[in-house]
Amino acid sequence: MAESEHRPLLDEDAGPLVRPYTVSNGRTAPTARLDLLSLVRSTGRLRPSQLEAEHAEALILCREPISVAEVSAHLRLPAMVIKVLLSDLVDCGAVTAHSPDPAVDPTDRTVLEALLNGLQRRL
Repeated sequence: MAESEHRPLLDEDAGPLVRPYTVSNGRTAPTARLDLLSLVRSTGRLRPSQLEAEHAEALILCREPISVAEVSAHLRLPAMVIKVLLSDLVDCGAVTAHSPDPAVDPTDRTVLEALLNGLQRRL
């Protein structure tokens, strides 16, 4: 399947045309422990063509290490929905996830600026 076939249905003004709870099959809790700063990366065990569209799009983004927050921004879906999708990918071995160093304060201005800069570079 071509990468364009994995893109979520979007309306330029309205955003995603599929409700977030539909994307996560109504699930609201991820099985893997992920936070917004967790880094995820593809393991290469699965190809995007082997997955449903939203999972495939997330997997494509994970070719290089990327934060949960960045995946959420790229796919224009709420962070909790992305956590559910990514935890599915962790569970099937398609991606690995690494939590940020516990010594990192997520309210630290330099951490937040680095996250913002990363998001701006990717968009």
